[in-house]
Amino acid sequence: MDPANERETATNQLGEVDRRQFLKRAGNVVLAGSATALSARSYARVAGANDRIRIGQLGCGGRSRGHVHMVHMASERTPVEVTAVCDIWSLAREARAAQVKDFFGTAPATYKYSEEMLAKPDIDGVMIATGDFQHAKLCIEVVKAGKDCYVEKPFANVLEEAKAARDTVKGSKQIVQMGTQHRSEPYPLAVRDIIQSGRIGDVVKITQEWNVNQPRWRYIRHYDDGKSPTLLKEEDTDWKRWLLGKPYRPFDPHVYLEFRLYKDFSSGIFDQWLSHGSDLVHLWTDSSYPVSAVATGAVLTWKDGRENPDNATVTLLYPKGFIYTYSTTFSNSYRSFSRIQGRDGTLENYGGEGASLFLLTNEGGNRQAERRMPTYTAPPGMGPEGEKAEIVHVPNAPPPNSNGPSDDDVDHLMHWLNAMRDRKQPNATVDHGFSHAIVCIMAAQSLWSGKRLYWDNAKEEIVDHPV
Repeated sequence: MDPANERETATNQLGEVDRRQFLKRAGNVVLAGSATALSARSYARVAGANDRIRIGQLGCGGRSRGHVHMVHMASERTPVEVTAVCDIWSLAREARAAQVKDFFGTAPATYKYSEEMLAKPDIDGVMIATGDFQHAKLCIEVVKAGKDCYVEKPFANVLEEAKAARDTVKGSKQIVQMGTQHRSEPYPLAVRDIIQSGRIGDVVKITQEWNVNQPRWRYIRHYDDGKSPTLLKEEDTDWKRWLLGKPYRPFDPHVYLEFRLYKDFSSGIFDQWLSHGSDLVHLWTDSSYPVSAVATGAVLTWKDGRENPDNATVTLLYPKGFIYTYSTTFSNSYRSFSRIQGRDGTLENYGGEGASLFLLTNEGGNRQAERRMPTYTAPPGMGPEGEKAEIVHVPNAPPPNSNGPSDDDVDHLMHWLNAMRDRKQPNATVDHGFSHAIVCIMAAQSLWSGKRLYWDNAKEEIVDHPV
C-alpha cells in the first residue's frame, strides 16, 4: 500500500493532555463549574446566520477523516470550515492537514498539543476523534477553553470521568454534541414515534445482534508481516501524553494504533457498538439508565493477543419494565438484527448498526394468545397476511435497506452547527452521552468481574446489590 494511503487509513486515535494537567483541572470542576470561569472573550462572538464557523480537529486518526468530510459536506449548506488540526502523531497530523487543504483549498494551522490549539481565539468549535479513554478528559479541556464541542462516542468509559465531563458541560455555556449520529437519522426517529404512539403497546423486550466475521479492530494492513509495525515510531509522537493518566507501560505501537483491543483503554465491543445500540434504545423508549446489567464474553476466534472479547453479550433491565439484550460476534456475520417486542406487536430491523429496514407487524401481540401461533413451512418473510405487516417508510428519506448508513452523517453535524448559531441544545446532548456511558461501563465491569451489577441513580454509583 502507498504510504500516503496508509497514513489516511490509520486508525490511531491520539490524546493531548498529560495526567498532571487533567487531575489538576478535573479537581477544580466543581469550583469552576459556574460557567467554568471562562473569559469574556469566549462569548464575545456569537455566530450569526452568515458568520463562518471555524472548526478545529482534535485527534487526526481515521474517524477524524470522517469529521473533515462531514464539515466539507456541511459547508455546502452553511458557512463553516476546518481551520486547525491537532495531533501528537506527526504522520496523522500531516495526513489530516492535507485532507483539509484538498477539501477547503487552504492549509489549516497544525498543532502537536491541544493547549496550543485551544488557546487560539479564532476557533469556534472542536471535534474530538481520539481514543475511547480520552474523550471525556479532552471534552473538559475543550469546554473550559470556551469552545463548543462535538465529541465522539463513547462519551466516557470511566464513571468518574463521565460525571466530571457532564458537570463541566452543564456548568458552562458551551454547545456540546455527542457523535451518536443515529439520533439524527429519519428511520430511528420514525421508530421512536411508532413506539411512543402506542402502536405496539408497552415495550417488554429489545434484542440486538450486530455481527461481523473479521478480526475487528486488529488492522493487519498496518504491518508488512502482520507483526512488525511499519508506520508508527515512538519518536514521531508523545507516548506519555497519549497515555493520558493511564498506568505507564513501555511504548507499544499495537496498543497505540489498536487501543480498542486493550482493557486499559477501551472495552472494545461495548464502547464501540453498545454505545450506539443503547443510545438507540434510550431514544426509542425515552430511557436514561438501566436497573442492572450482566455480561459475558471471551476471545473465541481471534486469539492474537487482544484483551477484549471478540464475542460478547450483555442483558440489561430497565425501570420502565423491559429487558434489553445486546450481542455481537466477530466470528460469524449471519443476519444482524434488532427486534423491539411490545405487548401488541413487534418492530424488526434487518441489518447491523444503523440499518434502516424496519418491519412493523401485529405478530407477537396479545391477539396470538387467543389462537394458535402461526405455522411456517418456509422462512417467514412478511409473516401471515392477517398480521398486517408493513415496511416502515419515511417520506422524503432514502428507501430503507439492511446496510448501515455512513458514519459521516452531515445532518447530525448540522444539528450541532445550528445549535452553535442559536445557542440551543443539540439533539444528542451530554445527558444522552452520559446515559450510554453508564450502560457501556456497567457492561464492561460486569464482564470483567463476573457479577451482575446495579445502578444507584440517586447516588450515581454502580453497586453489586439491588437498589
